[in-house]
Amino acid sequence: MKNENDLIKMNLEGVRMEFPSQKPIILLKEETGNRFLPIWIGAFEAYAIALELAHYKTPRPMTHDLIIDILNSLNVKVDYVCISDIIDNTFYAILTLVRDKQQKINIDIRPSDAIAIAVRSKCPVFASVEVIENAGLTITTIDEEVEKFRDFLDHTNPDDFGIK
Repeated sequence: MKNENDLIKMNLEGVRMEFPSQKPIILLKEETGNRFLPIWIGAFEAYAIALELAHYKTPRPMTHDLIIDILNSLNVKVDYVCISDIIDNTFYAILTLVRDKQQKINIDIRPSDAIAIAVRSKCPVFASVEVIENAGLTITTIDEEVEKFRDFLDHTNPDDFGIK
């Protein structure tokens, strides 16, 4: 497991469909920056995450609900999940559990399952600095682009263009 100081807190922006492939992705955004981490996932995992984000409860527990129920019955808390590594374009994640309020247990888990558990347990999501540096995307918002253009206009005059 990576050093906890080398982790960046992420917020789940949602589950999206990537075009033109029509494959679902999880979109994570760093909490205090503008880097995003897109992770392609399976349709079933996307469905499980989307249901929880929509606060829809199925009549019977889904697999991730069952996992949370089992952990709760064993008095084990989900501490956090971490997108810990990327190897050959495959993301890896760690589920960190706490037993007896002190013993940490790290479990290898697919990122999609980690996020599905995180949204159900309301635990934090992290990504390693290395993963963000290797696979993160910097995306500026429309508001940021408009602000840059306004700044450009505010500091530009017609003479700057050499037009007479």
